[in-house]
Amino acid sequence: MTQHSLKTTDLSDDWGDQAQVCAPLFRDFGGRIEFHGPIATVRCPDDNSKVRELLGQPGAGRVLVIEGGGSPRCALLGDLLAQLAVDNGWAGVLVHGYIRDSAVIATLPFGVKALGTLPRKSEKRNLGETQVVVSFAGVEFRPGDLLYADADGILLLPATAPGAPS
Repeated sequence: MTQHSLKTTDLSDDWGDQAQVCAPLFRDFGGRIEFHGPIATVRCPDDNSKVRELLGQPGAGRVLVIEGGGSPRCALLGDLLAQLAVDNGWAGVLVHGYIRDSAVIATLPFGVKALGTLPRKSEKRNLGETQVVVSFAGVEFRPGDLLYADADGILLLPATAPGAPS
């Protein structure tokens, strides 16, 4: 195996079938296109209460994977939550759903990949689950797995992958 790079193309070459690669569904919205870290997960259809709860905690370079079911009914991340994430040390978010306030989010030193934008805010009913396995875009996301994102896509390595780059 070659010296590890954090580029998704090199990781895909180096890790082969051990790497999961997301279907190319997501657009870049954050001020950082390249980001990586261990993942935390949240499943929250049309309610971003649990997103706020997690992003309010120390991120320690993690990436929050938000399973919103691809719902076009509301945005699950806006500028205030993105700023909260930056302030708390999160590396980025992957949203299987929509965001809002994209012009402000583009100025933040933070990675954001989502399906698109939508101006409607989410409901706040404190619904959802955190740190659960979620699946979308042909990938199974397990808390602690390692997510790498760049202009070429999104790749996951299992947390147990020996010698995975950090």
